[in-house]
Amino acid sequence: MGCCGSTERTKREWKPLEDRSCTDLPWFLLFTVFCVGMGSICGFTIATGGAGRLVFGYDSYGNTCGQRNEQIEGVRLSGLDQTDKKYVFFLDPCNIDIVQRKIKSMALCVSLCPDEELKTYQDLKRFAMHNGSELCSYELAGHKYPSLPERFDKCPKLPVPPSKSLPVFNRCTPVDISCYAKFAEAVVTFVSDNSVLHRLIGGVIASKEIIVGLCLLALGDDLISMFVISSISGMLDRYKQYGQICTHWGTRWNYYHAYPIVSDVHEEDNAQALLVYAIAATVFTVILLLLMLFMRKRVALTIALFHVAGKVFIHLPLLTLQPFCTFLALLLFWMYWGLVLLFLGTTGNPVQNEETGLTEFRLTGTLQYMTWYHAVGLIWISEFILACQQMTVAGAVVTYYYTRDKTRLPVTPILSSVLRLMRYHLGTVAKGSFIITLVKIPRLMLMYVHNQLKGKENAFARCMLKTCICCLWCLEKCLNYLNQNAYAATAINSTSFCTSARDAFVILVENALRVAAINAVGDFVLFLGKILIVTSTAFAGVLLLNYQRDYAEWVLPLIIVCLFAFLVAHCFLSIFEIVVDVLFLCFAIDTKYNDGTPGKEFYMDKALMVIYVKIWHTGGILLKWEIICVSILDKNINATCKVLVPCFMS
Repeated sequence: MGCCGSTERTKREWKPLEDRSCTDLPWFLLFTVFCVGMGSICGFTIATGGAGRLVFGYDSYGNTCGQRNEQIEGVRLSGLDQTDKKYVFFLDPCNIDIVQRKIKSMALCVSLCPDEELKTYQDLKRFAMHNGSELCSYELAGHKYPSLPERFDKCPKLPVPPSKSLPVFNRCTPVDISCYAKFAEAVVTFVSDNSVLHRLIGGVIASKEIIVGLCLLALGDDLISMFVISSISGMLDRYKQYGQICTHWGTRWNYYHAYPIVSDVHEEDNAQALLVYAIAATVFTVILLLLMLFMRKRVALTIALFHVAGKVFIHLPLLTLQPFCTFLALLLFWMYWGLVLLFLGTTGNPVQNEETGLTEFRLTGTLQYMTWYHAVGLIWISEFILACQQMTVAGAVVTYYYTRDKTRLPVTPILSSVLRLMRYHLGTVAKGSFIITLVKIPRLMLMYVHNQLKGKENAFARCMLKTCICCLWCLEKCLNYLNQNAYAATAINSTSFCTSARDAFVILVENALRVAAINAVGDFVLFLGKILIVTSTAFAGVLLLNYQRDYAEWVLPLIIVCLFAFLVAHCFLSIFEIVVDVLFLCFAIDTKYNDGTPGKEFYMDKALMVIYVKIWHTGGILLKWEIICVSILDKNINATCKVLVPCFMS
């Protein structure tokens, strides 16, 4: 039984970019229905008042502020007309449950937030009489506040700090953030010495301009690195080595330059940190030199692919915008998803909390599964967006590879790839992203269980959980790689996901050694590129912060800059990695089904042709040789040379 239900496997005939038809249409319909379900959840929260409660706020009796309310059975003081009371006021706004992320304080709807500090119950009475805003529970009369015995439980905790309403969400929020001292204290309990935290924060504030500048520098380094890696691909290994060596000696120079001017303990710590960084750079450089020495032969094909990938980016410069487009799409979806999740938190049936006595809205019965549905939607749609990026890049690269005359490329090949994706292959990316979702959900669930049971489970259970999580992670990475090649096969032949995955898998298995070499060397080189971008950014940061004497703490600013540099480098070089992988699949298909004879001419680039002849067809025992003239333009001598290309026996 074949992958898609075929009873026998037929030999695939590759026809690049010739025929185009819709693929995996049922999965597109299924994904459309799922997205409609996601939208229905948002509509349900709006129709049932959950969105209104989030925006306008509600009190502890279930009344939405700023509107008329219906009586809730079994809840006293519900069903009040709060049309003139548009703001939510918390009697004790600092009573925050950090673990459950909830405010335990009683909430009331008031007509005006107190704009001045109220120290006594007489001040509460005066505020209620003058402004008509009663800050105690509804059943208490404002003119009796100072004499009522219930004032200690049903009036705000004194002194009442001055507050203002939030711009959109009408909550009275204390102006003085010291009100949240308990919350801040809980957040920083991991810091034993508060002076360390103050110094770190002070260093960030003092160096904010440098941090922004270094982040922009990292962004520029990423754009430059993508073209530098490809344009000097013949010197790629030396480029990485020189970068590491320069970083190492530059750090040592900065250490010896900074050490004599040490004036206090903090600067001495920074100088010692520079020395440690220089030693680490030295060790890493030595390891890098040794690895490049032993893997120099296997780098050849990777270098050629990187060289061709550089040409792809030269002809298709808009590929560099793909990370921005994908990030923007993910950001917009995550914002929508988070907003609907907040809506769900205020949707459902009113339930009285036995611990606090406050009325809360919770989803009960079958409605509680909407949260799980919404959570699955976060994973599937996020993976769908990432899969669309992979399919778009693959389609553009395939168009470049299988266009013999590069001057006749489509005017907008990336836009053409996007249109082909939307017209024919949305079902394919929906199916591929769903498979990743099926693996990711149990892994995330196991990670959640592991975190919940941390310190409670025995050693065997902990080992089993970690083993399962690791296995699922490895499976997810393998499926991601196979999916990416399946998308490339779909872009070439317009076949369904299963057929494309099977064909790509066969090609990869037949070229297992090449795949291993490309992935090992290519991933390692790209990893070095990320490290180079991070280290160069960090080195520039050390140079700048070395002369920033307002604060001596560099740790947090450098960590922020390095994290940003690594994330941006990962996004950009991941696009480069996708291009290289798609080029290799096209190259493998090209060498399998073409031999250079008339009617079966190679599509590959001239750089790949040279490597193909040098590595696989010199010094070996060949079944048959034919002299085929291949014009290769040598830019150095501006001449044409002839090479021997094997003709495989059919």
